[in-house]
Amino acid sequence: MDEFNSLVCQTCQYKPRSIQRRQSLNRLVQAIIKSRKLWRKNTPYYEDALQQTWLYLCRNLCESNTGKQYDPERSSVTTWLDGYLKKRLLDFEMIQHEKNNIEMPLPVPNSENQTNPIDNLPAPAPIPPTLDDIIDWVKRDPDGELGNIHIKGRPDLTCQILILRRLPPETAWKSLAEEFDCSISTLANFYQRQCLPRLRKFGEDRGYL
Repeated sequence: MDEFNSLVCQTCQYKPRSIQRRQSLNRLVQAIIKSRKLWRKNTPYYEDALQQTWLYLCRNLCESNTGKQYDPERSSVTTWLDGYLKKRLLDFEMIQHEKNNIEMPLPVPNSENQTNPIDNLPAPAPIPPTLDDIIDWVKRDPDGELGNIHIKGRPDLTCQILILRRLPPETAWKSLAEEFDCSISTLANFYQRQCLPRLRKFGEDRGYL
């Protein structure tokens, strides 16, 4: 049994939401980061997609909460996560394409003088807080900040609403745009400028990041 499978088995022996489960999940994530086997891509939104991937791991490794439970008989844990990470990256690419309203640029061919883009990637973030913690914090909104900050002229589109709708299982941007009669670029810009920084600060305050 390799290191990843051993850590998966150990993690799933603990009760959901227990300290032991969280600590074991953290060891698994750190092992995956150290292995450098997870898909990498030189994009400004890679870290955001990676954070969503860690959340997906936390919620679906041992139980099926927001997606299909991990099956070690079908793939390795890194292959399983790669599939989810690539989907999230495609979501961000679609948002960026919508914002720029131009065709996506073609990748630049490798050359001897070209720097390896992987070398310029920031260090992967550590494991984020569990989804239950985030949902509880967003719903309680203890400072009243999430419910008060909204898209200009749209008091119904607050940080609180968008964070809850984009947490796993996330609502597609296209569906949100149609539901709220608001462009994808407006929703995505607001989410990136106002929602994601507050999610990161929450993780830092709780000692997860």
